[in-house]
Amino acid sequence: MQDHALGGHMRATFSPIPELNLLKEFEDSLHGEPYSRGFELFQYGRVSALGPEPPVEMRDKLIPFAQATASGSFYALWKHDGGKDLARLPVIFCGDEGDLYIAARDLPVLFRLLAAEDEDEPAHGAYESGLERTFGLTPAEDPAAVYQAALIEYGRAFADWWLTFDDADSIIADLLDELEELNL
Repeated sequence: MQDHALGGHMRATFSPIPELNLLKEFEDSLHGEPYSRGFELFQYGRVSALGPEPPVEMRDKLIPFAQATASGSFYALWKHDGGKDLARLPVIFCGDEGDLYIAARDLPVLFRLLAAEDEDEPAHGAYESGLERTFGLTPAEDPAAVYQAALIEYGRAFADWWLTFDDADSIIADLLDELEELNL
């Protein structure tokens, strides 16, 4: 990882995650020009994204960091195991219409997924080349397979953890259906 390959020189720290800091620098260098539809970093750890009064355990384990869609969905890191490398935590998609799922096994995989989407966005080419230069990553060739691998690895544990907050399971009904189809 180079200090400024994605978009500039290191300035104020956005987060405790070097990979996100590099992405933030790149995003800032674009002056609002999109590189992946709907994706935009917001205040790291913005608890308000979790709702008006999220339980303490939820605030301790989910770290919101980016808008996922223009309609209010967002991405959060799930601190499931107390790991020290925050960039290697699973990425959760929290939908504005109540859907909830494992988006990627970790940040580098999310970055690859973002590069695989929306090639028509104005700064997509700059993002894709910066991603390879900075992290040695290329766009995911089969996003569906990447998602399925993350689902298999983390889906059951995440669903079980989430059900400690919401025993009605309506928000994760689709996730539970997918897990059942996979016999997980």
